[in-house]
Amino acid sequence: MNLEKLRKLPPDLKVIAVTGKMASGKNYISSLLEKDGWKCIDADLLVHKAIDDSSEIIYQTFKDEAEKKNLHILTENNKINRRELGKLLFADPKLLKKQEEIVYPLITKMIRDFINQNEKSLINATVLYKTPELLKLCQTILYVNASFVKRFIRCKKRDKLSSKQILKRFYAQRNLLNEYKKSGVPIIKIKN
Repeated sequence: MNLEKLRKLPPDLKVIAVTGKMASGKNYISSLLEKDGWKCIDADLLVHKAIDDSSEIIYQTFKDEAEKKNLHILTENNKINRRELGKLLFADPKLLKKQEEIVYPLITKMIRDFINQNEKSLINATVLYKTPELLKLCQTILYVNASFVKRFIRCKKRDKLSSKQILKRFYAQRNLLNEYKKSGVPIIKIKN
């Protein structure tokens, strides 16, 4: 790992995006920067909160599609079953986009509030490029990369997903770096 790049970050940075493909090591890199006084917000956790806060509209939006595929997106406690919802959304980019239109405005507000409350903010997010208004607030992007095999093994252990589900998600992220290059925000690549 080239941690030297983390030690040489310009001292005047206030907002950094920490991104990379699934299971690349974003949380690890974020934890190293937190030791240097950065405050980190994890967009994946915010997605969970936004889904919980929007559970009724999400259920109403996707229940028919879920039923067609015999997926149960609502638990016995009337909460969204994110794993079942993920099976539905990651199989159809149009449905994924529909869900993003529901949750991204909530996530954007939460992240803006976080940045306003902290002197040095890290935004740990895989697909921050999908919210250009947040990406514009970042002064640099730390793009964390790890080998396919390392990421696959981490996903199997951490997420308990099937190989097919992991490969679908990996495929969906195949052009991730190119999406960030389009933003014009400086990118520092970190190999993990």
